[in-house]
Amino acid sequence: MDYNKIVSLVYQARKIVFSKSKLSQIENKNPYDFVTAVDTGISDFLKEELNKLYPDVAFMTEEESQHTFSDKIFILDPIDGTTNLIYDYKMSSISLAYAENGKVVFGVVFNPFTKEMFFAIKGNGSYRVSTSKGINKLLEIGIENYKTNPLKCSERGLKSSIIEFGASSSRKEMADETFGRASRIFKNCLDLRRICSSAIAVCYIAAARLDGYFEKIIKPWDYAAATLILAEAGGKSSDWNGNQLPLDKEGTIVCSNGIIYEDLLKLL
Repeated sequence: MDYNKIVSLVYQARKIVFSKSKLSQIENKNPYDFVTAVDTGISDFLKEELNKLYPDVAFMTEEESQHTFSDKIFILDPIDGTTNLIYDYKMSSISLAYAENGKVVFGVVFNPFTKEMFFAIKGNGSYRVSTSKGINKLLEIGIENYKTNPLKCSERGLKSSIIEFGASSSRKEMADETFGRASRIFKNCLDLRRICSSAIAVCYIAAARLDGYFEKIIKPWDYAAATLILAEAGGKSSDWNGNQLPLDKEGTIVCSNGIIYEDLLKLL
């Protein structure tokens, strides 16, 4: 698996993000959930290009209704934070993972607005790189050899922690339950945040900018890449029962710097 080529493709996809014509094409999945031609454009581009490189690897993307899980699979969220994209909030990401036998072995999360790219190879640490001057230097060094800006989770306890949470905005019927749970955690931590891109939030825990994250209903493409990046930075993630996060179905999620993991589980 040539991770340099994969990262290069993710970087190239940034051009689609800034296509005004594609951004203007918006459809509603439901009244609170959107898809744009940017989402489908990135999905189509990466699927086509990755299939050229690895025709034997399956492909799962948010923008396709039918998913066939496989021992070798790419898992893509072409735009994690579509509402942010539509509203020019500049906190959206392209999230791509590669998994073998049900475990993620490579992940990359790229915010084309801040130009930050986070990536990890299982067992090799996780890293952050600025792409403000492109990625040629990164590719020259090689993804597997890159050791600059290693990510490391914070060592903050719960009372000094900042926690991100997902509110499942398309499921308004869960609002009282969601914000009741958030209130309980808010009373025990320093503060809460709502970035509204799960992949970015989890990477921010890896970068010690946040300390925890939780959501009741989340899809694998939202966290597949980011949770590997978190694990390689010393963090921990699971479902609310402490089980390994699945890659083939939706469920609950809790992520942390590792130190506050048990505290969050109890509060959830």
